[in-house]
Amino acid sequence: MQKPQNKGLDFIIDKLTNSIENTSTGEVFDTEIVKMKNADAKQIKKLDWLFDWHNELKDKTKEIYKLTTTNNTTIIQGLLSIEDKQDHIFMHLIESAKFNKGKNKVYLGVPGNLIAFACKISVDKGYEGFLAFDAKSTLIKHYQESLHATHFRGLRMFIETDAALRLISQYFKT
Repeated sequence: MQKPQNKGLDFIIDKLTNSIENTSTGEVFDTEIVKMKNADAKQIKKLDWLFDWHNELKDKTKEIYKLTTTNNTTIIQGLLSIEDKQDHIFMHLIESAKFNKGKNKVYLGVPGNLIAFACKISVDKGYEGFLAFDAKSTLIKHYQESLHATHFRGLRMFIETDAALRLISQYFKT
């Protein structure tokens, strides 16, 4: 089966939490987000992901991060691919693990956690939290409402300083 072309991101913000939350118990788990290296590719099983993360890891212009719970760093909850554009961060891909998608997902809050992290990187680099990404047209309104993202033109959206700081404060203790 051929991997889909990226025609805009299609993640759903299921809930903005302060970490990730188990859907059946409501228990909240602390998370950590770590930059992946090529040697970490063995942790990513192609059948468990919609996108080709091995190709993302090979692209030297991109940084790939994995989200895990602090008490189990071997199970990847979600992945993020970003690029430093020298005045903002561009989010190429974001994906929750297969078991964190759909109505039977295990955890809520994975996409929000990764996006808040991308905004934090933008702040840390002096870009004032600016994060850009291309969205599927059917989800533009969802991102405007859930992330306070701004629709620029076409599929391009961005998160500016106020919205970025709101997300960062939701997920990260300063």
